[in-house]
Amino acid sequence: MERKEEIIYATLELASLNGLKSVPMSQIAKKVGIKAPSLYNHFSSKEEIINAMYSLLRSRALTNIPSFRYTSELDKISLEDMLLSSAKSYMEMVRDEDMLKFFKVIYSERATDKTAALILVAETERMIRMTTDMFYALAIHKRIRNENVDEAALTYALTLHSLIDYKMDLMTAGNIKESEKIDKKINDFIKFFSRIEGEV
Repeated sequence: MERKEEIIYATLELASLNGLKSVPMSQIAKKVGIKAPSLYNHFSSKEEIINAMYSLLRSRALTNIPSFRYTSELDKISLEDMLLSSAKSYMEMVRDEDMLKFFKVIYSERATDKTAALILVAETERMIRMTTDMFYALAIHKRIRNENVDEAALTYALTLHSLIDYKMDLMTAGNIKESEKIDKKINDFIKFFSRIEGEV
């Protein structure tokens, strides 16, 4: 493991125990086994570590998750199954152990920490953009209505995002049984959405 990655994972471990604000650079350096000034050879600030952490963990979590591409094979799959598959892919990323740990830290500090808030804004915008691209591909192939594609994508992405946030909150609260019920709510929402936005 490279030194930068060591620093990232040490910071994640410390932040998951104490919160980002309670982790000084000196403590990160000590955890990695280097002197504090040496830490600045790799990262200029804690904010830079957090942003690098987000990039690294996100790309690792997405390694085995396929991105959406419309192919002729998708003509044989129902809209509902396509949307379920897409939602499952996103949830797989969120279920990744390190990514989940990271999001727990970021969510807990978003109201008071600008870096945490900016990461969550970026993640939400990325989800909206990916959903919009997918919906335009579906509209071109006449799998969904082609009017109001942007609004449909925004509604779908933010509803799904809220349900996943709700599930993560329940998991963080230790209410695993209730969190598992959110999967059914997600499925029900996708069924409903497929019915009203599906091809006519």
